[in-house]
Amino acid sequence: MQTIDIRTTQNVVIEYELAPLRERIFAFFIDIAILLAFYLFFFLAIITPLLRSIEGSPMFGAIISLAFVGGFMLYHLLSEVLADGQSWGKRSMGIKVVRLDGQEPGLTDYLLRAVFHVADTLFSGGILAILLILSSDKNQRLGDMTAGTTVIRVRHNLRFRLDDILNINTLENYEPQYPEVRQLSEQDMLLIKNVVSRYRMYKNDAHREVINKLVAHLTELLALPEQPRDKIGFLQTLIRDYIVITR
Repeated sequence: MQTIDIRTTQNVVIEYELAPLRERIFAFFIDIAILLAFYLFFFLAIITPLLRSIEGSPMFGAIISLAFVGGFMLYHLLSEVLADGQSWGKRSMGIKVVRLDGQEPGLTDYLLRAVFHVADTLFSGGILAILLILSSDKNQRLGDMTAGTTVIRVRHNLRFRLDDILNINTLENYEPQYPEVRQLSEQDMLLIKNVVSRYRMYKNDAHREVINKLVAHLTELLALPEQPRDKIGFLQTLIRDYIVITR
């Protein structure tokens, strides 16, 4: 698992997991499938009458090629701009574009990525992009290098391990320490477990700050007299209490 440290504009270093090559390839093929469907059901239906008027002309092939390349760049540009760095393919794979300097990618960054996407993947059959991503410490293709971006994973693992399930107690042999936890939702508990898991994997200042803020918020929400000293132990106890109470 490759990771990268990105310093935010607030001077906080956050560690991200770089998107694996296979996920970027799958995302690309999903985008291509969507783009081809767009051509078949919408784009070609509109310009077919125009193409018939110039069919047989030396310009016919050039216009078709220009339309495809232009549509390819426009799709990637608009999808990433409108969806905050996630084309439909990237969103389905749980990955997104980020800047290496911690700032939010802008229109120019997405435009550079879209333009160089043609050389990276379209004209080279994807070989150039694959070679550059594999040889780069930050998993960057040419478009990433030009725009100062990379692609990270944003999909978190929300599954409980088998051990978590087997070790669940019942109200018969376990007394919840924080019965107030019943007011939280299942999504809240999944978020808490995810935060704890991320902290265990990446014990840096950024994740420690998240733990502190989460415990402070839960202490206030559950009307506890004071914040527990063992913050990780507190969060783990909340998870166990919730499972026992709601099972």
